[in-house]
Amino acid sequence: MSEPVVVEPNFFEVIGTQRAMRRLKPDPVPEEYIKRMIWAATRAPSGGNRQGWRWLVVTDPAKKKQIQEWYHEGWSRALASGYGNRPDLPPDEAASNERVMKSATYLSEHMHEAPVLIFACALMGGPSTDITAGSSIYPAVQNLMLAARALGLGTALTTVHRGRQKEVRELLGIPDSVETAALIPVGWPRGKFGAGFRKPVEEVTYWDSWGAKKG
Repeated sequence: MSEPVVVEPNFFEVIGTQRAMRRLKPDPVPEEYIKRMIWAATRAPSGGNRQGWRWLVVTDPAKKKQIQEWYHEGWSRALASGYGNRPDLPPDEAASNERVMKSATYLSEHMHEAPVLIFACALMGGPSTDITAGSSIYPAVQNLMLAARALGLGTALTTVHRGRQKEVRELLGIPDSVETAALIPVGWPRGKFGAGFRKPVEEVTYWDSWGAKKG
């Protein structure tokens, strides 16, 4: 098999146009592309360089379908509870939120059609619930997703599956000591990459004291 083809070599263009791509084609993704993405993931830093990550790649149709059913159940429950209902947003944010919710619902209904599902798994040393518990897995997840973008592949990071993590563990043979930190559908996107809605740097940056702006 030939080497994966980098379709976007410009690093800042990759970052600027990476977005959650939840509508994916069922076309196969060559194994070499998946390995290249995981290679990029494993270049990320980790606490003490312990590299306590494992990447579980799921392509089996029956397993993908079962995961989709659990996922759809969890997403439907979240919607019923009011998740995503944000009536007070300004118009530009409201429009972005509506697009996100529609694409997220599409993913919940069609996840099994994605050719590849990747579980980012973290080897846990103890039952930590501190926010820093994810510091050694999520940088690797972002590396993987940026590599996918550079290769022309769409991805999205989601954690809805964790509502049925016990069942997911049993389905995939994952030990109880391992956390499924993220579920990442991978495939060739149906839509186009492009800059998503983001707040300006000046709006989200403070200098030396909380709330202090430059200028």
